[in-house]
Amino acid sequence: MEHIINSLNDAQKEAVMHIDGPLLILAGAGSGKTKTLTTRLAYLISEVGIDPADTLTLTFTNKAATEMRNRALDMINSHSYPPLLCTFHKFGLLFLKFHIEKLNRANNFVIIDSDDKKRILRSITKDLKMDLNISFLASEISRYKNSLLAPDIVKEKAELTEYKKAATVYEMYEQKLNDGNLVDFDDLLMLTFKILDENPELRRETSQRYRYIMVDEYQDTNELQFKLLTHLVSEHSNLCVVGDDDQSIYGWRGANIRNILDFADIYKKTKVIKLETNYRSHSAILEAANMLIEHNSSRLGKKLVSHKGEGGSVKLLHSLDESLESREIAREINKLISEGVDPEEIAVLYRINALSRSLEEGFTKEKLSFKLIGGIRFYERSEIKDIISFFRVITNPHDDFSLNRIINKPKRGIGKTSIEKIQKAAFENRQSIFQFIKNNAAAKDIISKKIHEALIGLVEKIETLQDAIKKQSLRYFASIFEDTVKLKEHYSPMPDGFDRIMNIDEFYGYFFDSIEKNPDLSLEEFLNDISLQSEQDQVDGKSITIMSIHASKGLEFEHLYVIGMEEEFFPLLGDDCNMEEERRLGYVAITRAKKCLTLCYADSRFYKGRRKNIEKSRFLGEAGLIENSSMKITKSSNFKKGDLVKHKIFGIGRVQSVNKVGKEFKLLINFGGNKKEILSSFVQSI
Repeated sequence: MEHIINSLNDAQKEAVMHIDGPLLILAGAGSGKTKTLTTRLAYLISEVGIDPADTLTLTFTNKAATEMRNRALDMINSHSYPPLLCTFHKFGLLFLKFHIEKLNRANNFVIIDSDDKKRILRSITKDLKMDLNISFLASEISRYKNSLLAPDIVKEKAELTEYKKAATVYEMYEQKLNDGNLVDFDDLLMLTFKILDENPELRRETSQRYRYIMVDEYQDTNELQFKLLTHLVSEHSNLCVVGDDDQSIYGWRGANIRNILDFADIYKKTKVIKLETNYRSHSAILEAANMLIEHNSSRLGKKLVSHKGEGGSVKLLHSLDESLESREIAREINKLISEGVDPEEIAVLYRINALSRSLEEGFTKEKLSFKLIGGIRFYERSEIKDIISFFRVITNPHDDFSLNRIINKPKRGIGKTSIEKIQKAAFENRQSIFQFIKNNAAAKDIISKKIHEALIGLVEKIETLQDAIKKQSLRYFASIFEDTVKLKEHYSPMPDGFDRIMNIDEFYGYFFDSIEKNPDLSLEEFLNDISLQSEQDQVDGKSITIMSIHASKGLEFEHLYVIGMEEEFFPLLGDDCNMEEERRLGYVAITRAKKCLTLCYADSRFYKGRRKNIEKSRFLGEAGLIENSSMKITKSSNFKKGDLVKHKIFGIGRVQSVNKVGKEFKLLINFGGNKKEILSSFVQSI
């Protein structure tokens, strides 16, 4: 064990050898986080003599748990049983198997998956005759549970009609789970917390059992996980959390960055250790990452230092539009591969999923083999296949396959049974479904009047769009298509509605651009072109990687390209935009690069279905990569949480938080228990 500790740097050693009391390990990107955590677990067991049964290590993914377990076991002397190292939800499952009877439930409960959950919700909405988006409902109920909101509280707080309906469905959903002794994924933690919260003696026993608790990726914990951990350490303070506030990028799905920012305030006498030596990237890459993230005020503060030293580079690639951008990237990658670079060490990242379309097209033309990680290829995405199906039915209304796809998109209240009746009758009459609905009076006899009217409405929309092409032009058709079919309205309420609408806009923009380049283009020709583009040539050998920045977290590549470095694309802008989280996302993207980083920006892209001139991203200026007085560079405060400051009246205090107000920064300062909000220009560092 001694030689394993000797392989660590000084900060890692300090973290590993800290035994009792709260410990916050601020682990920068590429700083050996997993190695430190697993070595600490092994040290506690093999050197200190802590019983493995007294330890609990929690992760977010099974992959991380497996990797850490294997690493730790390699270092631990032989024991009759291994330490408990698992995901939060696996821990919840194990706990419920022993204690769910405290909720008057049997321990032979069944865990339902997301499809089961949606099936139950669909059944409830049908019984209630409510027309609610099932994905929206599933997401809302998950949010309620992770915020520990019971159905009665949700019903009381709901104001908008849609949310009142969701609250009613939530109440019935919970009843169905109880009646069937079912447990969904969120229940694994929510019910575990509830049992611990309502049973003080069991809470004490559980906390005393797990006397040494470690948590990986602590910056990603949500409110429920935070409160669960509070119960688990209620009898001691031996909680070690590892994370990076600068890589907190999941606020949109409930992660609360305050959990890590306020850790030292919540757990008194916390030992804070910063892992700042980066073993992944060269100096120039880390310099850009450090400069960018320093513009955030809500951070604990650390600076990455490269163990590799000089050698890598950061380049900017400026293109006129996304087509030229993807073509140039493809050429550069082909050159790298021809020089012997492993394709697996090359990746292209983007902030918005819709940007993958031009990459897929450009790489296919250059015969580059690629894999899309954490997503679906552009033309295989549900919302894009819907549009293409509409287009196919407009060019050929007898295409039953495509009509079946869009017959209830957007929703027209047409159930599966009604569709099957229509299909059967059309087949028996030797007609297409379109023909049968339009011309056969018998259709009224086999389905309800309401459904028949909905189907006639669909037929009329298709004919309207067919007339638009015949009497006007493809350009006119393109301009009225969305207004007629309203697919955006269908997808907007979904949890990933923003991404889906961006994809739809990207498709419309590409459609407009194709017409612009070829005014004589027909809809059939356009569909044929798409069919060719959507099929990538299968090239033997390894592939380069295309993925979103979110999907890239935890990965690393020798040669990395980040596209879409423009305002409104990266960072996203708007009322819902969290600029500090956008900047953290930029930091994550940059620190994926080991050797060469290329940040790409274009003068124009499709935006909301139209080509638009765009400004380069403020992040390029904030990272020190360009000098441009017109750049929207966000100045950082000279102060950060934890700094000691002096005020001429209140004396010496400690900064609790930093918030930007106009061109100034407002500091919340604790002056010996007297907390004041003071503008930063009125205090000085000491």
